[in-house]
Amino acid sequence: MWGLRTIRRSGPLVLALAILLAAAACSTFTNLDKFGGQKLTWGPCAAFTIAESDKERFADPALDCAYLQVPLDYSHTDGQAGQIAVLRRKATGPGTRIGSLLVNPGGPGASGIEFAAMLVTRLGDGPIAQRFDLVGFDPRGVGASKPRIQCYTGAEHDAVRLDVVVGTSPAAVARLEDRAKDFARKCSERSGGDAVLANMGTRDAAKDMDILRAALGDTKLTYLGYSYGTGLGTAYAEEYPQNVRALVLDGAVDPNQNAIDASINRASAIQHAFDAFAAWCAIQGDCPLGPDPAKATEAYHQLTWPIIDHPVTLRDGRKLSYTDTVLGTYAALYNPVAWGFLKRALGELVHGRGEPLMVLADIMQGRQSDGGYNGLMDIAYAIACLDSDPIKDPAQALELDKRVRAAAPVLDDGRGPNPARDNCAFWPVPGTRPPHVPRISGLPQVMVISTTGDPATPFQQGVNLAKDLGARLLTVEGTQHGAALEGNACVDDIVTRYLVDLVLPPEGARCAAQPK
Repeated sequence: MWGLRTIRRSGPLVLALAILLAAAACSTFTNLDKFGGQKLTWGPCAAFTIAESDKERFADPALDCAYLQVPLDYSHTDGQAGQIAVLRRKATGPGTRIGSLLVNPGGPGASGIEFAAMLVTRLGDGPIAQRFDLVGFDPRGVGASKPRIQCYTGAEHDAVRLDVVVGTSPAAVARLEDRAKDFARKCSERSGGDAVLANMGTRDAAKDMDILRAALGDTKLTYLGYSYGTGLGTAYAEEYPQNVRALVLDGAVDPNQNAIDASINRASAIQHAFDAFAAWCAIQGDCPLGPDPAKATEAYHQLTWPIIDHPVTLRDGRKLSYTDTVLGTYAALYNPVAWGFLKRALGELVHGRGEPLMVLADIMQGRQSDGGYNGLMDIAYAIACLDSDPIKDPAQALELDKRVRAAAPVLDDGRGPNPARDNCAFWPVPGTRPPHVPRISGLPQVMVISTTGDPATPFQQGVNLAKDLGARLLTVEGTQHGAALEGNACVDDIVTRYLVDLVLPPEGARCAAQPK
């Protein structure tokens, strides 16, 4: 089933972060020195706006935008070049400017320039805004950067979401694998060929970050990365430890996890988050999953399994599929602030109305109001397939599907596991960053944040990453994905003090969850 397989293999996605699409462009340079010595030409951000919803925010005169030139292939720096979209809000003062704070919201595939523009409002005129230029960037293949990754058209994405394939029959397996092959083929054809896909991974994006650091005039990098952004920060630390000033890695991805372990651990985290939601929902009263949290998964199945064969017709004529239902539910589990909306959405579903869940599913899939897609799911696979070890053995794929369903019964569609392999098994180019333990010499002590009930990057991943990097771990109690600069005073004070003054929290530091 597409929804389960998407959750299983595509990695964490950050809510409400659209990806801007722009036409591909290329240029040539003769050597890497010309990339490293470049000066950014800053101007208004209006031309970097793709999504209609971003126009007002990007019109802010306090924001500047520019393109950073990078080699598409670092082994052939005299060939095609790419352009990395960069957004900046200068330090507001007073106080001495420290430098730039680079931010990445994760995904993989979320727009860093959009995130930085939103973060400007969240930071206000606090110490971070006063002392740092806030800088967001769209990693290669993402958003307004060029060339872009594009696999499916909007109509094709809509069709796949509605065409739910379940069951164990050879025909079902063949349909899923044919779809995976078609997706991989179209990603190559529509993104500029295998040469483009081969250089879209985290390995190369981390190198782009160092060119950006130099172009910004910073001798050392100060960086805040969420979710997949922690993997990008880790890759940078491995490549350029001597250039690190401070790293905050929040919602950590463990680079030593193979695809099987990552999928099972993520499934367990999803079930844990669903159980926490169900317990909260029961306390509220009138919970659409009933008053007994122990029976919530069964109640969810009774509510959602019929949609496999009978999608819910919406008022605008669209149809809510089982895939949309599961992804919409998962989207709301990212943060307790969305639980009230999920409770209402499931209540609407009880009465045959699917509009609220479709809103959540559209956010998760990156569907825009005009029917187009922001490329989130496309680029997520393009990066993930380069950063993982694909499962090519059908027997292994079948065993994984069984274990995922056991770890997260809420994801089980009731039709049985199958050995269908996913997109990465048919990806046209080999991976560039296989699972490994980071081995870094000369890295200053940095900071990892991990939340005990994180539904996307389980808590233990942060523990593992902190150990491997020799980092200071901040544990946050709660059921949410990402905690830094989200309004939790305990977390935000610790993060601010570290970024501004390089003061790490004490060993064993913990912060309580935000009130729901």
